[in-house]
This record gives sequence, structure tokens and C-alpha cells, in this order.
Amino acid sequence: MRRENAGQIRVLEAFFAVLVVFSAFTVTTSFTVSPNNAKREDLASIGLQALLKLDSDGSLGNYVSGGNWSLLRDVLDEVLPIGVCFNLTVYDDQMQQVNNAIVANGGLNNQEIAFVEYACASRNPVFNCYTIHMWLAVAS
Repeated sequence: MRRENAGQIRVLEAFFAVLVVFSAFTVTTSFTVSPNNAKREDLASIGLQALLKLDSDGSLGNYVSGGNWSLLRDVLDEVLPIGVCFNLTVYDDQMQQVNNAIVANGGLNNQEIAFVEYACASRNPVFNCYTIHMWLAVAS
């Protein structure tokens, strides 16, 4: 190998090294999970677990069919972790809003808002089916 070609080889070697490093960064950033999506999924899971817990003994259906919105808000406030804000809307089988009062514990002014949709039925002698929409956010 001649000395005058040694400089050109070093330049090519440096170019390929930079290309490998930038390719590695590109590949690794495309495989990482966004923390924002993970937070939303965690919030949605927390909200769904709270609704399932209330519905396990039929109390959720009783609150909804009885129109006891303030008690439902208070119970959800106790079941959900501290610092989680929620807003809940109940619809009947015709997708008409049932709750005539706001069922919420704060404003959802955070950008990380999760949504949960849950189907609920009352255990009264008259069968009623409800769809519950709940939005959750971490208080900021």
C-alpha cells in the first residue's frame, strides 16, 4: 500500500463509522415505546379496573339506574388513585345521555388523557343496559 492512498482509506473508514453510528440511532429510536402511550394505557387500565370493581357487586348499575350521580362521583374518587382526574358520561341503549349532573372530580387540562368505554347493566327487575364513557388524566 502506498502512503498517498492511506489518507483516502482513513476518510472512507471515518465515513462508514459515522454511517454505522447514525444507522444504529435510527434503528433504536424506531423500536422504542413512547412513554406517552404507556401512560395512557396505564390510565385506561386503572379506569377500567375501577369500573369493574364497582360493577362486580352491581353497585355501578344501581348508581346509574338510581341517578345517584354525586354518590357515583364520590365512590369513583375513592376507588381511583390520588391525583387521577376523571370525567364520566352515561348513555342508555339509544346512546342518549342519562346523567343530568356532571360526574367529575376535576378538570382534564392535561395532554395525557385516556379514554375508557364500559358496558353496564342494572340488576333491577327491569333490565337496562348502559354505556359508560370515562376520560382520565393525571392531575398536574
